[in-house]
Amino acid sequence: VYFKRDGEPIEATPLPEPPVGASSWAPRNLLLRDLDDTKVPKSLAADGGPGVGIPPPTAEPPRGLAAERDSVTESIPETVVSREFPRWVHMAEPIYYFRHTHAPVSDGTVEARATLTWTLNPQIDNEALFSCEVKHPALSMPMQSEVTLVAPKGPKITMTPTRARVGDTVRILVQGFQNEVFPEPLFTWTRVGSRLLDGSAEHDGKELVLERVPAELNGSMYRCTAQNPLGSTDTHTRLIVFENPNIPRGPEDSNG
Repeated sequence: VYFKRDGEPIEATPLPEPPVGASSWAPRNLLLRDLDDTKVPKSLAADGGPGVGIPPPTAEPPRGLAAERDSVTESIPETVVSREFPRWVHMAEPIYYFRHTHAPVSDGTVEARATLTWTLNPQIDNEALFSCEVKHPALSMPMQSEVTLVAPKGPKITMTPTRARVGDTVRILVQGFQNEVFPEPLFTWTRVGSRLLDGSAEHDGKELVLERVPAELNGSMYRCTAQNPLGSTDTHTRLIVFENPNIPRGPEDSNG
């Protein structure tokens, strides 16, 4: 198994094979949420499946809740969050660690796994292409898998229903990005200048659900922050709430 970065072989320090039965292949958290934005996230472990040493690219975004045309919601352009790195972050070549293990399977075959681990540096790892090549006598030609590490850019947000009325349940969803993003980013929703409808300060996940929206939310703006260890980006959308003829108006409006 050979790992390469931008087509060049990677010189990695081999690590000993863990004891049999040791659980060493659990995916590692790629982003520590309590880190300050100027801190470099700790590590990225590229743990592939049998015969593959690189994780698969980010899955395609869900295709439900497709954006309808003639949306009345206002889309605010993306804001890229600037990142200032402390002086101790250097452009030095990272130190890679390599681990290759073999595990027998009940059907008589052997599962081989390879992992490349290093400390991520957003200054040099963003848009870096990592590939893994596997050679074996049983293969007529080497197998190869590759992935590019990229920070999120240009989140695509949809809101349903596109014409929200008082009392509707509104769903705001991140459907994807203008680029292929890896590692998979984390999403945080906030309401600009106020708390969310349920009283919380923020919400995590690709989708923000607003149950039975009141008229008071008309014009409210929501910010979605997408962040992975290589960078972060903000995008905003404004909620427009229309009157609902099925909901009776208050007595003060009876003569209006």
